[in-house]
Amino acid sequence: MFKNYLKIALRYLLKNKLYSIINIFGLAVGIASFVLIMLYVNYEKSYDTFEGSENVYRIYMDYLEGDTYVPGDAMTYNSSGPALKEMFPEVLDYVRFYYFEKLAFKVGEKILEQPLGSLADPSYFDIFNYPLLEGDKKTVLAEPNAIVLSKSFAKKLFGNQNPLRRTISVFEDGKETQLTVTGIMEDVPETAHYRNSFLISYETEKTLTDFGPTAHELNWNMNNYYTYLKLAPNTNIDVLRQKIIDSDIEKSETERHNIEPIEDIHLYSDKPYEVTANGSVLRIKFLTAIAFIILVLSWLNYVNLSTTKSMERAKEAGIRKVAGAKKSQLIVQSLMESLLLNFIAMAIALSIVFGVLPLYTNIIGNELNLDWGFIVSFIPYFIFIVGGVILAGLYPAYLLSRYSPAKALKGKVRASTEGIGLRKGLIVTQFFATIVLLTGTFIISKQINFLDNQPIGADVGQIIALHGTVVSTQSDSLVNNDFRVLKEQLEDFPFIEKTAIAQTYPGDSFDNLSSSRGIWLPDGRSDKANIFYTYHAQPDYFDLMDIEFLVGGTFVLNSKFEGNQIVVNETFLKTVGISSPEDLLNKTVSFWGNNQWKVVGIIKDYYHFGLKTPVLPTIVRYQDDISNLLVKIDKSSISIAGLETALSQIENKWHEVFPQSTFNYTFLDEKFEAQYEQDKAFGRAFQIFTVLSILIASLGLFGLTAYTVVLRKKEIGIRKVNGATITQVLTLLNKDFVKLLGLAFIIAIPSSWYVMNQWLEGFTYRTNFSWWIFALAGTTALLITFLTVSWQSFKAAIANPVESLKDE
Repeated sequence: MFKNYLKIALRYLLKNKLYSIINIFGLAVGIASFVLIMLYVNYEKSYDTFEGSENVYRIYMDYLEGDTYVPGDAMTYNSSGPALKEMFPEVLDYVRFYYFEKLAFKVGEKILEQPLGSLADPSYFDIFNYPLLEGDKKTVLAEPNAIVLSKSFAKKLFGNQNPLRRTISVFEDGKETQLTVTGIMEDVPETAHYRNSFLISYETEKTLTDFGPTAHELNWNMNNYYTYLKLAPNTNIDVLRQKIIDSDIEKSETERHNIEPIEDIHLYSDKPYEVTANGSVLRIKFLTAIAFIILVLSWLNYVNLSTTKSMERAKEAGIRKVAGAKKSQLIVQSLMESLLLNFIAMAIALSIVFGVLPLYTNIIGNELNLDWGFIVSFIPYFIFIVGGVILAGLYPAYLLSRYSPAKALKGKVRASTEGIGLRKGLIVTQFFATIVLLTGTFIISKQINFLDNQPIGADVGQIIALHGTVVSTQSDSLVNNDFRVLKEQLEDFPFIEKTAIAQTYPGDSFDNLSSSRGIWLPDGRSDKANIFYTYHAQPDYFDLMDIEFLVGGTFVLNSKFEGNQIVVNETFLKTVGISSPEDLLNKTVSFWGNNQWKVVGIIKDYYHFGLKTPVLPTIVRYQDDISNLLVKIDKSSISIAGLETALSQIENKWHEVFPQSTFNYTFLDEKFEAQYEQDKAFGRAFQIFTVLSILIASLGLFGLTAYTVVLRKKEIGIRKVNGATITQVLTLLNKDFVKLLGLAFIIAIPSSWYVMNQWLEGFTYRTNFSWWIFALAGTTALLITFLTVSWQSFKAAIANPVESLKDE
């Protein structure tokens, strides 16, 4: 019996090629889109999941703003972990990290810089269950001057040689420290928010960093550490969190400790001083919604097209019933066709997924793989797809089984009005989804254009940041002097317009900003509630970056205040309650224990971190230290083709001055634009899947139009016999769809506004909702409707009425 059902189903699909192709294509695109989106969603949700990760929590700081505590930054004090472990039995252990964005390493004559490493407590391998390939996890980080290398970094340093017990030199702020390799660990997965390529024992902090003689002792002065806790299983997290909040272990009225699950950090945390840029749970929710919309639309298409074809199969059903077929057998036969069609569609969908996966990963910026872990995690979605396939096939099967044999064989079967409401509801749903997705696409494009075109208050174009580590035993003063020599020599190059030295620049990370509370103003007031951010620069920085001054100017050399000069921004004035810049100019303020900081200038606000982050109250200090050597290229004297040659000349000059050093460069405009890359990738993915969902919705509309034409076939014939024109027939068939579209449009406006407003709230500075966006979405949906419906309508309008009215 099953073989017979399968044979009949296959024969029917082959006979009705257009019907089969449309259905299979729509389902394949829907399933493939669903799989691709959920592949990315599962990847994002898999961050920081390892054995025991459900019991790992990160400590972070809450800061008092007004009368309310808000999430502060992701860093804590070196005392935070030990204090919480001592106070609360639920805390089994802790690990502290002091993060290095990069360090320079030297082995023999080989010198290289390696990013992403940390000082870490010995408990690291007990809390983070990542494999240690060589070494004893209890001892590898126990002694001072010990280092554990990732497998890939060890290969870069030592090739195929055994690195254990080998000595390497590491350079931090010009100071050399000898380290011994005590272990090799597996590379930390890409799905970890904190990825270390090397770990240096925490005890090495006393010799590697230069925080002052007492900074290495447990204190509540410097919150420069990431701290993670291992909690006892089955801990009541809400109770523990409240106890930590109430504990006031740091004895401060303006801050408190808090905890968050490590598994939530990637999608839910967006604090200052995050170790890496995190994802967005809102983007995940949006993409998940699109995935299910596309899949459901493909099922609705199948229902519509199958319903249309069921009327053409009325005689077949009648003959089968006369021959003794039971109602259940007709339903099973119809479901068999549905399963066969969906099986073919799923096979094609998987082929599409494998074919486009490399392109898709390039668009979203993540390396995705269809590995065994994904297959296991996808089982619930597979069950959902199969369940949807069965439900989608039940209605057409039930409809076909209900036909009266007598009426069917006489050709008198007419479409029942019982399902009209359902069919209208389906088409309104399709229109609604189309309009919401179109509105979302237009809003996302408008916001991305806003980010790209909004002036940031500084000029990052044609500027290159040169940076590297000098591997030398020279004193800091000699190295700084050599940097000034390098700066002067680079200015002699004809293609270099300006140079400057600064600790940071627009688009750089929070790591190169310092933050503190407590500032005393010239009028005797103090501000201990707000956080101020500071970095150092040299006098020509503001001119090179084209940052405008409201009053005053840049730092003055050879001044008695030379080492104590500062420049503040407009937001600093607003934060401390000073209305006029002149009231602060040339006055002195006090912070960091220094009461002689002279304000020599007030600059206009600029977006240091782009338009996703509010402008921060900022203090720029004069300091002679070297961080980034900024070089502005004269674009009038160099072509794009000559840029590579220019960079080569700059590098040669760098190594001429610093023979023993690393050399790197960063284009400031590219670094600044990288802040928006995830949003742009999301926008590209949203647009692609919107187009696919509209394509699928159009196929559903095509099916419903075909159904309507069959339903009103005789009516159209009668109208034509009575003189109706083609235009009148087209109007008759299109107006019902326009009404449904209008209803969907009315529902979609508030829905799309609410949804997209949620997305825009992720940006501090954002575009506005314009009426034309809704109008454009509605007009686009109307044009798609006309193009889809008109073909079937026109065929019905020009058909011979005699063929429509005759009975067999």
